[in-house]
Amino acid sequence: MADTAVQVEIYGRVQGVGYRAWLQQVATMFGLNGWVRNRHDGWVEAVISGPTDQIDAIVALMERGPPGSRPENVAVRPATDDETASHNDGFAVLPDF
Repeated sequence: MADTAVQVEIYGRVQGVGYRAWLQQVATMFGLNGWVRNRHDGWVEAVISGPTDQIDAIVALMERGPPGSRPENVAVRPATDDETASHNDGFAVLPDF
């Protein structure tokens, strides 16, 4: 299966509920690369790269989120080269933006 990279915006109750740590754990279990961070306006942003079928599976999980979260909208688009640069070895939690 070909690799792909997506940028994901997660809106709803997704800050202060362990969403970033949960996503890092799930992405690591799936063997995906990328990063996740809180946005100052209350949503979470992630860039995820790996096999397309794994990306589809993790996005489906992101729509449910960890216990205590309430994702209301998960928007997915292709990631740019700038967004994926230097994040090809593991999955990181970045500082807030």
